[in-house]
Amino acid sequence: MTDQQPAAAATKATRQPAPTPAPASTPSPASTRDTHAFIAGLPKAELHVHHVGSASPRIVSELAARHADSAVPTDPEALVDYFTFTDFAHFIQVYLSVVDLIRTPDDVRLLTYEVARDMARQNVRYAELTITPYSSVRRGIDDRAFMDAIEDARLAAEKEFGTVLRWCFDIPGEAGLASAEETLRLAVTDGLRPEGLVSFGLGGPEIGVPRPQFKPYFDRAIAAGLHSVPHAGETTGPETVWDALNHLGAERIGHGTTSAQDPRLLARLAEHGIPLEVCPTSNIATRAVHTLDEHPIKEFVAAGVTVTINSDDPPMFGTDLNSEYAVAARLLDLDERGIAALAKNAVEASFLDPAGKAEIAAEIDTYTETWLAG
Repeated sequence: MTDQQPAAAATKATRQPAPTPAPASTPSPASTRDTHAFIAGLPKAELHVHHVGSASPRIVSELAARHADSAVPTDPEALVDYFTFTDFAHFIQVYLSVVDLIRTPDDVRLLTYEVARDMARQNVRYAELTITPYSSVRRGIDDRAFMDAIEDARLAAEKEFGTVLRWCFDIPGEAGLASAEETLRLAVTDGLRPEGLVSFGLGGPEIGVPRPQFKPYFDRAIAAGLHSVPHAGETTGPETVWDALNHLGAERIGHGTTSAQDPRLLARLAEHGIPLEVCPTSNIATRAVHTLDEHPIKEFVAAGVTVTINSDDPPMFGTDLNSEYAVAARLLDLDERGIAALAKNAVEASFLDPAGKAEIAAEIDTYTETWLAG
């Protein structure tokens, strides 16, 4: 932590790195099936998952049908090909075409509520959903109506599904400083800031979008009580992660994939207990990593860095959170206790209140012990 970092970042030094999950023996096909079943029932938290990027093919096709001038297919099966990406730039292009389907408060409410329903089906108890309000309000959705729509969906989801949602408002970096100013306004204005908002982020392309230019906006967001969770080191090198730490006061890092290239950076992350929001399948889909077996998650864990498992934009990448846990279990050679430890990493790294963290952690422990005893 440098002297330039905001005061709110001081909490990072007190967070201890999570214990390294214990490896399991090589699984048999039967134990692999058991692992998938264990993961499906495991209570979980998710920290890196995007609002629009979580729209299921059913919801995307329904929204596309509502807005017939869109190029997005209305056939859910055709979306499989549509969501096949050649590189990160192509992913952004497709992603923004889906963003363009969110044009009314009803669209916002439908999307948010249905995303929560899909999470509940995977036993996600708590999620910090990354939302880019700038993309919606600049398309003409009234900012107050937007906030009301996400909050109405959040409250309904918690009541009906038992899934607690919180928001991260992120700057779309490709839209420049004007989008940063508008995102900050939406995040900190009294009477407009939604009750569920806990953090402030930065997404979009990294190449050509230097992190230091966003420092004034992160400083003001942190001063307003929001946590800093920028994307960094996904498609650029470790220097972007350093910038997120030194200029944006990052408390968690979105992706951080290239951090493994810099042992000094890994030591910094481990020493200060700064978690990485790891999204394995996403990294393959956007070509940030060539193959799963080359994914640096093993290096992160070996260096003592706290790792959380996330799905990023799950339907677009043909995955879900349960599948990402199965991938991580294979890459890290984990048994049920190791998988449960990963799940508890996400709970501890979240911005949920201490009582809420303790409740989900206890539920994970009870579920794991009951599973193993059975």
